[in-house]
Parts: sequence; structure tokens; C-alpha cells
Amino acid sequence: MTAAAAPSSVVKPASSLRVLLAYCACFILWGSTWAVIKVGLQDLPPLRFLGLRLLVAGLVLLPFARRAGWVDARTGWRVAVLGLLQLAAPFALLFTAQQWIPSSWAALLFSTFPVWLLLIGRVTMPDQPLTAGKLVAAGLGVAGVMVLQGSGLESLQVSGKVLAAVALTLAAVAILALANVLAKQHMAHVPAPVLVCGQALTSALPILVCAFLMEADQPTNWTPRAVGAILYLAVFGTACTYLCLYWLLPRISLTALGAMALLDTLVAVVLGVVFLDEPFTLSLVVGGALILGGAGLANLMPSNGQPSAPREEAPH
Repeated sequence: MTAAAAPSSVVKPASSLRVLLAYCACFILWGSTWAVIKVGLQDLPPLRFLGLRLLVAGLVLLPFARRAGWVDARTGWRVAVLGLLQLAAPFALLFTAQQWIPSSWAALLFSTFPVWLLLIGRVTMPDQPLTAGKLVAAGLGVAGVMVLQGSGLESLQVSGKVLAAVALTLAAVAILALANVLAKQHMAHVPAPVLVCGQALTSALPILVCAFLMEADQPTNWTPRAVGAILYLAVFGTACTYLCLYWLLPRISLTALGAMALLDTLVAVVLGVVFLDEPFTLSLVVGGALILGGAGLANLMPSNGQPSAPREEAPH
């Protein structure tokens, strides 16, 4: 994906309140998805569950995408490729990896997302320089996740499968970071409903094919909680969150984007304490403070490359 955004494409200015609300909606809703996924996996195999989530999300957004206006075939192919990078490839790698490592390790490895984002952004986006402040913000967040998940990291025995899972998880995070940089750099001219709908549908197809081939012997129990989990993740965990994300991308810095993934982890842990009777510990307080400190620092930094004056968005 190498094409740049159309020269006529510009970003409408937005109030700080709207940016803040969209930002909070992203990490709060994504943080809530971990508990819902845990519930849904009691009745559904993972790939089938994921594929149906993406398929329903794409179908929900289809009328909005049609109303926003379809893109040309060339841009459509780029949307599809970005969808594979944003959804299909990283989720497939993460699901595979989590067969061999606990969620605490997965969370810790995923917390390297802001570091990958800064490194990739430094190489591909000249207006996003790598500064000491950005590194400190990312480091605080990673340290916070390490404190949060520290008790679950001590008992794991290192083996060939564990090392493979670590490599797969880091590869997934790097691919996801690359997808976000590409979307920020090249997809500002594509309406968000079209972008999310196209990605969801093109990612659902290969995942459902893999589910058919690999999970044919695994039972599917269509309980109310399974249906509810699919609908919640499709509407709130995919459609709403990615619409907010793609609206936010031109309006926030890569550092603030990376902090979103760390706040997601904090929300998931807090919800586990409140709703799943998980223990409230000192590590939650200290880790949460570090994550919030890193996120606050990231969001106080100016976002580079923003429009300097209000301009009208070009028709599509």
C-alpha cells in the first residue's frame, strides 16, 4: 500500500471535547471486550467467533458505507489489504499464540504496541519524530502493564512453543502498528464507514474459511450469551470503536494512539475486579498509575501534521 491520500482530501477540524469523547470511547469499549470474549469462548470456537464478529460488524455498517459513497476499485483493494493487516493477520496470530502463553504474557507483549508505533512512525512519517518525551510516555505505559501482570509472569516455563508464541505475538503487534500508521498516512480521504465496513467484510471471509477448515470438529452452542457476545463485539467492539479510531487518526499523535492500547488493558483489569471478582491488589494501583501517567503525558504532547486552518472536506 503505497498510494498517498488524494491531494484534495483534508480533515475537518474538531473540538477538543469531541476528540476526548471519541478517544475515551475507543479504549473503554475495547477494554470491555476482553471480558465479553471470555464469555463467548465458553460456547464458540475462537476463529468462528472472530469471523462472525467481523461479518456482523461489516453487515451492520453496510448501509452507512453505501450512504457515505463507495470508493474506486483501486482504493477498495487498498482498503481490503489494510483490513488484512489491521484485523485478519494480527488476530489470527494472537489467537494462535494464546494457546501456549497465558493472557498476562499476551498483555505484556501487546503493551509494546506504542513502541512499535513510534518506531514505524519515525521511519515512515517525517512529521512524527522520535523524542525523549514520547519514549518516556511509552516506557511508563509498558512498565505499568508489567506491574499489572507481574504475578502471572513468574510461573511460566520457557519452551519452544512459548518462544514461538512470543514471536507470533510480537509479529501481530508490529503488523497492527504498521496498519495504523498506514491508515493514518494514506486513508484520511476514505470515509470511515467505508473503511471499517470494507475491512471487516474482507477480513471475515478468510477467517471463516480457516474456521471451517480447522474447527469443523469443535461444537458451537448458540446460547443467548453467545449471540449477545457476537452482537456486542460486532457493534460496540468493532463497528463503533473503529469508526471512532479512523475519525481520530488524523487528529491525534502516534504517541496518544499508542497510549490507547495501554488504557485498554487497564480498563480490562478494572472490569475484571468489578464484575468478575478478581482481586484488588497494590499492583493494580501502581500499574494503573503508571499507565495513566504515560497516557496523560502522551495526550499532552502536540499532535504534529494537523491542519492549520479549517477547511472543507472534499466530496468523494
